[in-house]
Amino acid sequence: MLVVFERLARHARFVAFAAAVCTAATDAGHLAAAQGRLEAEYVASIAGIPIGRANWVVEISEDQFTASASGMTTGVLKFFTGGGGTGGSHGVVVGGQPVPTSYAATVHYDRKIDDVHIALAGGNVKEFTVDPPVTPNPERVPVTDADRRGVIDPMTSTLNRVAGTGDPVSPEACNRKVSVFDGRLRYDLHSAFKRLETVKAEKGYEGPVVVCAVYFTPVSGYVPNRPIINYLVALRDAEIWLAPISGTRIVVPFRFSLPTPLGQGLLQATQFVSAAQPPRSNAAAKTE
Repeated sequence: MLVVFERLARHARFVAFAAAVCTAATDAGHLAAAQGRLEAEYVASIAGIPIGRANWVVEISEDQFTASASGMTTGVLKFFTGGGGTGGSHGVVVGGQPVPTSYAATVHYDRKIDDVHIALAGGNVKEFTVDPPVTPNPERVPVTDADRRGVIDPMTSTLNRVAGTGDPVSPEACNRKVSVFDGRLRYDLHSAFKRLETVKAEKGYEGPVVVCAVYFTPVSGYVPNRPIINYLVALRDAEIWLAPISGTRIVVPFRFSLPTPLGQGLLQATQFVSAAQPPRSNAAAKTE
């Protein structure tokens, strides 16, 4: 789910999907004050074997947001191929909705570096760079200019605003579709309500979460018939568990799970500490 896990998918495919399936907010037409901060830590594992750790910090104010993450491979995966990275997204808050303006991710693995930078405005990609560049392949579905409009980045897609005035931990949090562009791949994520659960982090949050089924649809930038693409498209057992950021109507991933050929894949929060932040006074805002 976190940005570093997205690129570590080269060594653990389920982690890539965990990064991708954290769907974004919809229905920005309802105004809602958003003032909160989250500090979270996650552990990734396959068949109960730890393969990675990451930390995530999210800050949301009335008019802007930042989200940043860092992580690394651990355990058996680190023995075979060490890796780690950092990433983040920044943007504005419009009608309670996070709208990204910039995204960056840098991941190192096997003595290689993967670097992505995206600039956005109003949901449209203005410019982007990826290093290494996409490998030419005549079978690859090309990413068109139209594919880079009406999208968000992978990090912002983890910030899911729930419309309305009731409890954001509700079935409504799951009923959405989001369009994501990560610099190379353009894909859609769909989710649907499954059930409500109760969780308790080792540190921080204890309470209800909403569990959603998640479905992946590639749009462009991919090579058809690649095994990983076919696997993700056919997947019907992926679940994402969403918990709230205090002081906001934003819910974010607490847990993600899906089956893999090597056993159950799991991304689990061990620390999930959020706190509401006092709103800035008009006078303070004007002096900034």
